Amino acid sequence: MADMGSTEKKKGRGKVLSWEVRYKVAMGIAHAVEYLHFGADRCVIHRDIKPSNILLTSNKAPMLCDFGLATWTHGPSVPFLCKSVKGTFGYLAPEYFQHGKLSDKTDVYAFGVVLLELITGQKAIDRNRPQGEENLVLWNSNLNSLQKIRYFSVSESDNFMHHDEANPLLRQGTMAAEELIDPRLKPGCYRSSEMSRMIHAATACLNSEETGRPNILEVIGMLRGEDACSSDWSMLRANGCLAGYGAQPHDASAAKSDMSGHLALAMLGVSDEEEDLYDR
Repeated sequence: MADMGSTEKKKGRGKVLSWEVRYKVAMGIAHAVEYLHFGADRCVIHRDIKPSNILLTSNKAPMLCDFGLATWTHGPSVPFLCKSVKGTFGYLAPEYFQHGKLSDKTDVYAFGVVLLELITGQKAIDRNRPQGEENLVLWNSNLNSLQKIRYFSVSESDNFMHHDEANPLLRQGTMAAEELIDPRLKPGCYRSSEMSRMIHAATACLNSEETGRPNILEVIGMLRGEDACSSDWSMLRANGCLAGYGAQPHDASAAKSDMSGHLALAMLGVSDEEEDLYDR
């Protein structure tokens, strides 16, 4: 049934995934992760959520695959320490690759990177970006996207509408939200309300502090636009994590220094063949 290939390979064939498919992928994979974390007797952590492990069926329904690194935990939000870190660089939560601390929030972080890829059309790791910006989250840090995006809501005409009295962490500068969006997604080809929700969900998922991230149920609430989840997490707890890869804006330089060392080591394992998946 899954004959459409992975979302990563679909990008590589020169075909631009429509916003409808991207949003369908986001919701479908969120529900798959929800089942892993809350649907069984014990919480299952996938540990390798990324586009190449997301298959599209003939009707473009997403399927999460490759459970080779999956492991059990006693329950959601019950972290434990791993002797060895496994997964794919670019999708590893900071507390996991730095300290081996694993929990359901590890999957939430990886899912946030996938959301960021769906929003921007960029790869999680890309050696074609300037040095120090190969990592997508750091690329957004240097772009300073989130700190420059004013808080926006959506008008009745489904257009972005800026507010002067916005959360200060989200309204520094004047860059419009569209700066973050894949330029191949032309205005009118996506619903701004859905884009807004996905941006805020990604922001919350990518909080560098494990305890500051929502669980997957709360992420689903954000993607659906449920008021409580949207306001509590994306507005109040984001703390500039896309812009600074940290829970607080002043953590950006230290976090970036830590990331650079890990990036230099990880880039040794990024093959040209893997990069070509995006260029064929």
